[in-house]
Amino acid sequence: MSAMIDTALWRPSAAWLDRTNMSRFSREVERRWHRRFSDYEELHRWSIDTPQEFWRSIWEFCGIVGEQGDVVVTDGNKMPGAKFFPDARLNFAENLLRRRDDGDAIVFWGEERVKRRLSHGELHNAVSRLAQALKAQGIKPGDRVVGYMPNMPETVIAMLATVSLGAVWSSCSPDFGVKGVLDRFGQIEPKAIILADGYFYGGKQFDSLGKAGEIVAGLPSLARVIVVPYTREDFSLDGIAHAVTYDDFVTPFRAHEILFERFPFAHPLYVMYSSGTTGVPKCIIHCAGGAILQHKKEHMLHCDVKPGDRVFYFTTCGWMMWNWLVSALASEATLMLYDGSPFHPGPSILFDYAEEERVTFFGTSAKFLDALNKSGFAPIDSHPLASLRSMSSTGSPLAPESFDFVYEAIKRDLHLASISGGTDIVSCFVLGVPSLPVWRGEIQAAGLGMAMDVYDAEGKPLAEGKGELVCTRAFPSMPVDFWNDPDGARSRAAYFEPIPGFLCHGDF
Repeated sequence: MSAMIDTALWRPSAAWLDRTNMSRFSREVERRWHRRFSDYEELHRWSIDTPQEFWRSIWEFCGIVGEQGDVVVTDGNKMPGAKFFPDARLNFAENLLRRRDDGDAIVFWGEERVKRRLSHGELHNAVSRLAQALKAQGIKPGDRVVGYMPNMPETVIAMLATVSLGAVWSSCSPDFGVKGVLDRFGQIEPKAIILADGYFYGGKQFDSLGKAGEIVAGLPSLARVIVVPYTREDFSLDGIAHAVTYDDFVTPFRAHEILFERFPFAHPLYVMYSSGTTGVPKCIIHCAGGAILQHKKEHMLHCDVKPGDRVFYFTTCGWMMWNWLVSALASEATLMLYDGSPFHPGPSILFDYAEEERVTFFGTSAKFLDALNKSGFAPIDSHPLASLRSMSSTGSPLAPESFDFVYEAIKRDLHLASISGGTDIVSCFVLGVPSLPVWRGEIQAAGLGMAMDVYDAEGKPLAEGKGELVCTRAFPSMPVDFWNDPDGARSRAAYFEPIPGFLCHGDF
């Protein structure tokens, strides 16, 4: 029977509530700043009214590795113009490679064909070797390294090796066509590309090397092409300029301690892309400090990720949720990577994965949950999912019927969150709150530090109805700029001029 609209679908128990990172954060903030919060709404109001206290508390509570500096934000009332932690220095990869033990860092399934795992120690060593190889290739801070890769361990290794050097990472998934890749990578002129020989989808094997030859030919800036064997061991690199296999590229280098150089908070980390529906995709630059601060806040507080948790999100390397997912390493969690069709060889595959590998956080899309519902498969009948505490959905609003489906057909005792953010901020505007009830068809709340509102076409706030999603206060992961936009005119026009002084996301 479907849940009644006036009845919470899930409520945190007293024991659950006491254990959440959100409750612990609230208690620590109350002690430090001599505050008192009766509920999440008051905590949220403090987070946007007192950014100096809030973002310093996030840095310290989340254990950001680096030098914080004395200043939290300058020109905090300006959008654009606010600068967070202007004196800070950090290395994004250092924050993600904080563990070196034998516990799982990455668990990977490529449909039902490939299963692999890397420990935290093995991940560190792999990043060390690839970073040395890239540096020997001449990669330096600010250079671009790109991936045309499935969602597999080498993609994470390549990103971490790249950003450990202060270089900039960008990625597309291998189902992108040649033009789509060149429209993106061609603008940022990468010096190196890492790609796989192919990928699996729906039980079929797809070749990437044919497209790779055309892509490399269209990127004259490339000095090195690194090819990862995935679908087969033997393949020819003929016709691909500057190509070398991954193993041959890293063989000369032994793993050793990574000496992380620390860079300013606003140092470029990622280039991501708009959809390209109105022309060539815009290249959006994101900074290392903004990404790590936002992602740790969202993972630890809004998703309640704790050390040892096993965090899964169904995504490709062409979606910002991949960038969001990999940051879970910074919370000392295990990355649960899956590449391929979510319905091959059948609709149970992701739940087979979650059950066998003890996933604690399961992220997906509203589209997947709707398709799963229509398939007739009910995981609750065959998959206890004893380890699973939280489920998250994004990509589009989660329909009320999908809320019912999750609690009736997947798991009854579960924190379910419909979340929304975007490529433009590489993070979320609105999220789950594990200390609040879940109501049918509703997003739980705006994220801490995110001052959200909805405005009409005349630039006035709406009490209800459809309008423009805006953020009325500055936050650390605002887009730094567009690539090749030296005076910032294009990014200002896209985000800050529609309603002056606010960030407009382009969502209704």
